[in-house]
Amino acid sequence: MDFIYVLVLIIFVLVVITFFLNVINRLNFIENRIKSMKYTLDRIAKQVNVPEHPLNGELRDLIKDGKKVKAVKRTREILGLSLVEAKKYVDDLDKSKA
Repeated sequence: MDFIYVLVLIIFVLVVITFFLNVINRLNFIENRIKSMKYTLDRIAKQVNVPEHPLNGELRDLIKDGKKVKAVKRTREILGLSLVEAKKYVDDLDKSKA
């Protein structure tokens, strides 16, 4: 009887692990698709001369004044990005000015 419970538990754990691995795989696929779409949109925007976000000028001024943390906070407020996304946005903006 104990053997059956152990076997059922092992099967259950394997099913749960498989489920989570599948979810992680799908999330990675979606993340890669989003990166691809962003790359394509950036190329299109550059080609048709879409003006950059008006916030970028303010952020460049903050970066130039050494207020990178404030620039990240402002980016989060205006664009609604996560902390990591806002930091990357500001870092990319800082790199692009150089």
